[in-house]
Amino acid sequence: MSPRRPALRGNPPALPLLFLDVDGPLIPFGGPSTRCPAGCATYLPPAGGPDDGMNPLLARVDPGLGPRLAATGCELVWATTWMDDANAYVAPWLGLPDLPVVLWPDETDEDVAERELTGLHWKTRPLVALAAGRPFAWVDDEITGADRAWMAAHHPAPALLHRVDPRDGLADADFAALAEWLDCLAE
Repeated sequence: MSPRRPALRGNPPALPLLFLDVDGPLIPFGGPSTRCPAGCATYLPPAGGPDDGMNPLLARVDPGLGPRLAATGCELVWATTWMDDANAYVAPWLGLPDLPVVLWPDETDEDVAERELTGLHWKTRPLVALAAGRPFAWVDDEITGADRAWMAAHHPAPALLHRVDPRDGLADADFAALAEWLDCLAE
């Protein structure tokens, strides 16, 4: 763990970032798991929700995740291909305010070549750049060891790259891993 940087007097330290993917972590998909042997649970939309049944996948998002995410003590950021639709549809479903959205840069030929050679996820470089040395956690269903190794070599602050089982979405064990990491930051 790298040493903690001192905060400026009178300015609270910046909260750790929590980069959130939607498909997989918030919208479970795929076959049944041991936790959900009958398949994904479904939920009714919030009253007056903006979706009006337009996206049937939203019914898989557990609205109880919103308060749990808000209570993490992190600055929540959408890190998803949903882009602004995450604020239009997912945030109201979860009872969250509009969150910052990662604007993904266009991939260069070099990015594609590196990804094919190393297995580095296309989100890894942009998220590390956006974190700009701040502690961050990233929850996604596509994180691999290649992403963790690259981040460790290129990001000076603590980071948690946590893979969520896309069959279950964010579960108690995922929140426990995040809480443990946050506890380590506080020490």
